[in-house]
Amino acid sequence: MEYNTGRGKLFIREYGRNTQKLIQYCISIEDKDKRTAFAKTIIQIMAQINPAARESGDFRHKLWDHLHIMAEFKLDVDAPYPLPSQDILIARPDKIKYHSDRAQYKMYGSNIKKIIDTAITFEDGPEKDALVHAIANHMKKSYLNWNRESVADDLIFEHLDSLSNGKLQLKNELRLSSTNDILSRNKKKTPEKPVKGAKGAFKKGQKGQKGKPVKKKQGYSPKR
Repeated sequence: MEYNTGRGKLFIREYGRNTQKLIQYCISIEDKDKRTAFAKTIIQIMAQINPAARESGDFRHKLWDHLHIMAEFKLDVDAPYPLPSQDILIARPDKIKYHSDRAQYKMYGSNIKKIIDTAITFEDGPEKDALVHAIANHMKKSYLNWNRESVADDLIFEHLDSLSNGKLQLKNELRLSSTNDILSRNKKKTPEKPVKGAKGAFKKGQKGQKGKPVKKKQGYSPKR
C-alpha cells in the first residue's frame, strides 16, 4: 500500500495528485510538439478541476503559471505566456508600515487630532468658532462614552488646548451640551429587549412561554 508520506510533494493541492502525475509524464515526452499538445490537454483538465480560476480575467495565464509551478519549472513547451519567475515563489512580501504616532488621549481617537489640525488652518470668524464648538462637543461625547459618569467642561477645554497647542479657544458665550442630555441620547440609541411573558411582547407567529404559537383572538361575528 502506498501512503502519502512516501509520495512526492504536492505543489498545488487544488488540482490533486493525478494532475501532478500527468504533468510528470508530460515532462518525460521527448517530442516537443507532442509535449506541447499534451500540456494543453492538461490545461483543459485543470480548468475543469479548478473552476474558481475562471473568475479572474486572465485565468488562462494563471493556469499556465500553475502548470509550470507544479512541473518545478522543468517543462519545456511552446506556451502562449512567458515562463513565470521562480523568485516570485521565494520572495517575501514587504513589511506593513504601522503608525508610529500615539494618541495623547485615547478616548478621543486618532482622527480628532487631524480634525483639530484642520480647524487651526481656518481664518478667525463665525465658521471657525462653530467648528471649534462642534469639536469640543464631540470630545465631550467621546469622553462620556469612555466614562459614563460625568465630566467637567473645563477638562474638555484643557484637553482641547493641549491637542491644539494652545491655538484653539472656545468663545465664552458658547457652552457645551449638558452631560445629562448626552447620556440620555446614548440611552435612546440602545433598544430595549422585550421581556418574555409580558403583554404585547410577542407578535403573531412568535412562540409564547410554553413554546406554543400565539393565536390571534377572533371576535364574535353574528350571522347575517
